[in-house]
Amino acid sequence: MYIVEGNIGAGKSTFITLLSSYLPHITYSLEPVDTWAQQNYGKSLLEQFYTDPHRWAYTIETLAMLCRSRDYLGKNTHSPFHVMERSLYSGHYCFALNGKEEGYFTTVEWDVYQQWVDFIFASKSTPPSGFIYLRTTPSICNARIAKRNRNGESGIPLDYLEKIHHWHEQFLMHKAGITPEIGAVPVLVLDVTEDFVNNPTRMAELAQKVARFMKENELIVKKDRNILTCGAN
Repeated sequence: MYIVEGNIGAGKSTFITLLSSYLPHITYSLEPVDTWAQQNYGKSLLEQFYTDPHRWAYTIETLAMLCRSRDYLGKNTHSPFHVMERSLYSGHYCFALNGKEEGYFTTVEWDVYQQWVDFIFASKSTPPSGFIYLRTTPSICNARIAKRNRNGESGIPLDYLEKIHHWHEQFLMHKAGITPEIGAVPVLVLDVTEDFVNNPTRMAELAQKVARFMKENELIVKKDRNILTCGAN
């Protein structure tokens, strides 16, 4: 399993959709954004979070972790050539940790959330084969969010995107504050600042990098397995 990560508005859903036409032998799944973007009492949970994060951070992060854990655990037993949008890891290391640092959680809320995360990470989840980090600037993400006009995202401030960008950098570039198992997962960094939606040449280049990353990574895994097998003999 490979996970496509990146800031809000980086272009993850679009990238995966386009990637499927270049690498059709791979299976794909998108983030269940509609689950927390559904309208309830006139507002989506996303919209309520951006309006009042102190009230809604625990609710949305717990629901997001539940959905991502369910989808991740359900897909993790499939072919290694499966690409999934965002993971329970970025949900925790980027979004939830940002909420904690910003003071959006009460002490009790964070303790309950952390117990849930510790249980999932320790006993239920297997690290992915690799992360594919769609990296760009917060300002580019902000422009793309405005252009796509997705339900519940109109209230996202640039300052929030800058903070989420920081946490993605800590998680995927510096591998700071993460478990050793996740720190050992290889990361393919793709610069998506340039428009790849209307530029087939650029998209083809990115797809080739993904294919090469997967191929090389699988060769390393097979080599390690052979070494372990020989050692056992």
